[in-house]
Amino acid sequence: MSTAVTPKGERRRQALVEAAADLLLEGGFDAVRHRSVASRADLPLASTTYYFESLDDLIAKGVECNGNRALEVMRSRVEDVTHRHRGLESTVDLLLDLLVGPALMSVDCRERLISRYERFTACARRPELREVQRRLGVQLHDLLTEALRRSDRDVLQGQMRRLVAVVDGALVTALGEHDADPRALTRAILLDVVDVVAPAVDQPDHVQS
Repeated sequence: MSTAVTPKGERRRQALVEAAADLLLEGGFDAVRHRSVASRADLPLASTTYYFESLDDLIAKGVECNGNRALEVMRSRVEDVTHRHRGLESTVDLLLDLLVGPALMSVDCRERLISRYERFTACARRPELREVQRRLGVQLHDLLTEALRRSDRDVLQGQMRRLVAVVDGALVTALGEHDADPRALTRAILLDVVDVVAPAVDQPDHVQS
């Protein structure tokens, strides 16, 4: 396997990674094959084996690409979050905007959620994805912690994993049942969890909800 050491090689390699990432969103892991990736990237078939050690390596890079795309969107949203005290409902809605998406979910938003949880379950059978998932998870926890801090909430040690697990469980259940509004179930559960996981730093007389 030869590495991309020239600007042209780097561009081709990145094109293949993005093609694999797009195919993962559209059709899951079964959609990512040497031929389909090369075709999507408009590159010769041999390029996938030239730039990547194996198909598993290419898939892992595509998975990480999708994860980073989602984190970049979330990061920009967190940067726009003003620092002020938020009540329980306002805090929950902020977390839902970051983790789930808009109240009226588009097909694209739903497909991205499905792809996220396909990635989770794939880690059980694909060791090469576990380190990717760990890196993405660390960044996700940091972004959510920052959003909660900007809402005047104290994220208790070790509790962020609990919060994310609650959201993941609710969303997997809703998506599996083809729930038209996965936010609703997730919101109801978060309303019972957020004050425990990330209590308000203070309790002013007038809380904005």
